[in-house]
Amino acid sequence: MEVVMAFVVGGLYAAAIYMMLRRSIVKLVIGLVLLSNAANLLIFTVAGMTSGAPPLISPGDTVPEGVAADPLAQAVVLTAIVIGFGVLAFAVVLIHRAYEVVQADDMDQMKDTDR
Repeated sequence: MEVVMAFVVGGLYAAAIYMMLRRSIVKLVIGLVLLSNAANLLIFTVAGMTSGAPPLISPGDTVPEGVAADPLAQAVVLTAIVIGFGVLAFAVVLIHRAYEVVQADDMDQMKDTDR
């Protein structure tokens, strides 16, 4: 399963870089979203794709019994999702305002305006 996830993450990174190199500012934001999703999947893959019980320790024990899921990677990815959503919301508002002022979506046309 890790090999499949490695190809998925690589494909997402490739698509993100391709989208970020386009002239359209909307495609740039789509590339940013793909990049954040690829980073989240990379963290999950590196942490290990083992399914297990929640890491709860029974009273009197010092370690969880059996295979337990790693909660650190889940917490980091959850934080990254929230931060990524905030960055996406900011970028969408910024794009909307830039389009209102310049009346163009192409970055080359935005650069050539004298506003």
